[in-house]
Amino acid sequence: MTGTKRDNYFAIIMAGGVGSRFWPASKASHPKQFLDILGNGETLFQTTFKRLKKIIPAENIYVLTNAAYVEMIKEQMPNIKDEQIVPEPAMRNTAPSILLGTLKIHKKNPHAITLVAPSDHHIKDEEKFTVAVQQAFDNVEEKDRLITLGITPNSPNTGYGYINFDTTDGTSIKKVKKFTEKPTLKRAEKFLEDGDYLWNAGIFVWSTKFILKCFREFLPEMESLMAKGEKFFNEKNEQEFLEEYYPQAENLSIDFGIMEKAHEVFVIPVDFGWSDLGTWTSLDAQLPKDESGNLLVHCRVLAEDSENNIISSKNKKIIVLKGLSDYIIVEDDEVILIVPKSEEQYIKNLRGKVIDEYGKELG
Repeated sequence: MTGTKRDNYFAIIMAGGVGSRFWPASKASHPKQFLDILGNGETLFQTTFKRLKKIIPAENIYVLTNAAYVEMIKEQMPNIKDEQIVPEPAMRNTAPSILLGTLKIHKKNPHAITLVAPSDHHIKDEEKFTVAVQQAFDNVEEKDRLITLGITPNSPNTGYGYINFDTTDGTSIKKVKKFTEKPTLKRAEKFLEDGDYLWNAGIFVWSTKFILKCFREFLPEMESLMAKGEKFFNEKNEQEFLEEYYPQAENLSIDFGIMEKAHEVFVIPVDFGWSDLGTWTSLDAQLPKDESGNLLVHCRVLAEDSENNIISSKNKKIIVLKGLSDYIIVEDDEVILIVPKSEEQYIKNLRGKVIDEYGKELG
């Protein structure tokens, strides 16, 4: 791989989310991507950045985020340049965010090939990930197409979107037939049985030239709104432009706005030990447990007649349990959460109630 070719590789890391399902460890003031959720000494954001550096020059990795997280990013990635951090002045969905990052990158390098990735996902086999990304980069260099990485499903998970692909194509890059939103359990079971469905991980690869063409075709109002800032992008008055125009952009996902409408959409089926780490119970498959099946994050535990709990502490406290099984127990500076695993979907709701009752700083 020549230096010139690698210079055209860019990435957009999406790092603006709140991670409310990991509350109270994850709060709006300090969301899960900037936490060491796995207890391995690195935040999810740091791990993501390091993973992408293996294939993309560090200076070509842009971080789209909330203005409140800029200093946190600088602390966790001390060598990052200001121009690589793009604070969004308003909360918007992935389409305007990706468009903004793409326009900035395209102005810097009109030959750019770009990977878009979430900041808070876990990938066990990083070598397989790198191989898949390189395959996608090589492909979009030659052809005008949008590529996504689709995860080979190992269960009928109803928490993910699914990608239906064409099985008649013998190549390793498959034509996408359709995207399906989070299905019912019955439909998810049928998808696994059919064998031509993958989980949608929200990881995309394309040339900036082609994705901008797709924005002009499928989201022309959004594209023309943001394109007004071309002369400001990567300049000192960029933020002034964004403050005025970015909040006017439609709140739309890239999946709904472009991926479901475009024609040249392809998927690479991958199996590199992926998890979106969307909930506390998603840690079950990622971390070792003690002899009683208790999963411990940043804590020490004395457990009697207590099994299959997820226990997380802020400062390696000793947690003592007696007769408590199948619970999520999370201790933060200001909040202690104790919820049955079976009621995990209610955590987001509980967070909202605590905010209403005790103040938004607790959420």
